[in-house]
Amino acid sequence: MAVKPSKADKKIAYDQKLCQLLDEYSQILVAAADNVGSNQLQNIRKGLRGDSIVLMGKNTMMKRSIRIHAENTGNKAFLNLIPLLVGNVGLIFTKGDLKEVREEVAKYKVGAPARVGLIAPIDVVVPPGNTGLDPSQTSFFQVLNIPTKINKGTVEIITPVELIKKGDKVGSSEAALLAKLGIRPFSYGLVIQSVYDDGSVFNPEVLDLTEDDLVEKFATGVSMVTALSLAISYPTLAAAVHMFINAYKNVLSVALETEYSYPHADKVKEYLEDPSKFAVADAPVAAADSGAAAAAAAATEEKKEEPAEESDDDMGFGLFD
Repeated sequence: MAVKPSKADKKIAYDQKLCQLLDEYSQILVAAADNVGSNQLQNIRKGLRGDSIVLMGKNTMMKRSIRIHAENTGNKAFLNLIPLLVGNVGLIFTKGDLKEVREEVAKYKVGAPARVGLIAPIDVVVPPGNTGLDPSQTSFFQVLNIPTKINKGTVEIITPVELIKKGDKVGSSEAALLAKLGIRPFSYGLVIQSVYDDGSVFNPEVLDLTEDDLVEKFATGVSMVTALSLAISYPTLAAAVHMFINAYKNVLSVALETEYSYPHADKVKEYLEDPSKFAVADAPVAAADSGAAAAAAAATEEKKEEPAEESDDDMGFGLFD
């Protein structure tokens, strides 16, 4: 007969398993497990089998094991997990793509009824239509101020009604009505709250960022660095081009105001002294363009006159008739 392990033995086994997973995996998803049943959790484990392991347990045990393991290994990065272990949470150790693992976990959601006292995670709206309930059930609708009418011996809801708002507690009347209508408004599953990646902790929304989003954010950061560098005159690679251009403008301004000069400044000075030289240089081109335009206009007029001669011949009036 097998000896049943004591609580102390279970704690030792759990501590060893958690420490082993911390050593083998560098990516951990911290997931909330509120209202998740054992069968549902088992299905999630099966779906993630291969490159991911789900570990549940008491927060105090997990914190203690993580703290001792961090001290023994000297890896203080594990301590970043401790503040994340709040509420009913579990750890998903994975070697796969974090985004794909989160999407796989999200598939295993199960519909649930609205129980009394439960905090609504979403708004609950009762749609209009025939409820199938007999007229004796109208008291439920009257208590909740839901407009109804009797149609063919059954209660019919006239307009959609916001029965419960997100964040509100579910009352007994609301729960009873939803149960009678067969509406299971809520769905529950593991919800990823935080991501631990080799010592770094970040929000799971980061996993939704695309390459275009990263490029846009990087460009915004570069522009901010450039503006700051120019404002405080601190050289950076992003602002170097603008600083050189501004420096060239300053040197050119000094050359224009003094007798000092250099080849590029000579051209600018020459233009400022006599802009007409540059205008004359463009004149022949303009004249040629105007001559071409006149020739084109003359050719157009000749083409317009030709149909008249042809029409005279067609009329039968020759030159020698």
